[in-house]
Amino acid sequence: MVEKQQIADFQNQGVVVLRGVFKDWLTTLNRGADDNINRPSARAITHQSDSHKGRFFEDFCNWQNIAEYQEFIEQSPMAEIAAQLMQSQQVQFFHDHYLDKEACSGVATPWHQDMPYYFVEGMQNVSFWIPLDAREKQFSLKSVAGSHLWPKLVMPTKWANNAKFYPDSSEFMNMPDIDSGDYDIRSWAIEPGDVVAFNFRTVHGANANTIDTKSRTISFRLIGDDARYIARPGKTSPDFPTINQNNGERLREDWFPVIYG
Repeated sequence: MVEKQQIADFQNQGVVVLRGVFKDWLTTLNRGADDNINRPSARAITHQSDSHKGRFFEDFCNWQNIAEYQEFIEQSPMAEIAAQLMQSQQVQFFHDHYLDKEACSGVATPWHQDMPYYFVEGMQNVSFWIPLDAREKQFSLKSVAGSHLWPKLVMPTKWANNAKFYPDSSEFMNMPDIDSGDYDIRSWAIEPGDVVAFNFRTVHGANANTIDTKSRTISFRLIGDDARYIARPGKTSPDFPTINQNNGERLREDWFPVIYG
């Protein structure tokens, strides 16, 4: 299902594109996205640019309320692909994330790592970035190859104002100037059914949607054998305030089910 070179690229570069692997699931995913827009959760966030008319909507953790998301998680080949990429015996589901950039929304996704926002540590993890609309390379996901191997995590920020997400802490580094030309940035033109798979530690972002076409993406986050709970120095995103776990524990399976292995 996944070629050896693709597994090696994921392990060494922290990001890989897989072509057409979810093309048979597009009708299901589109129905789920429509339901997500029509019935947003209390966690939904809408970003708006002062100079553009369209909105940037995102929502989290809806898989138990949206039947199509749950069907995809449980029946698609995603979990098996994740196990191969992560080189993991088991796969646990972490959470879903829907992103909807309207035409001419004009709001960029800033450079960031996902892991600092999460209460998870470990190297066996993967985020599946699944576009529901074709994307030119200019407006597709951008990832910094090899950044998942940096010795420290980058301080996460609040996208609305770039403020630090947590109090100052020596456990995080500042984001370097990714656009300086010193980094290997990977990006691909993308079609519905393709997926970009990347490590939670991989630095990534996306340019603002400034053209007159919509841009919808569903992401599913999965974790493997070495993933463990870690308390962060503040509220995480997404937040599970009553998780009641200790550092070093595997995530509780009643909330984060094992879907492979």
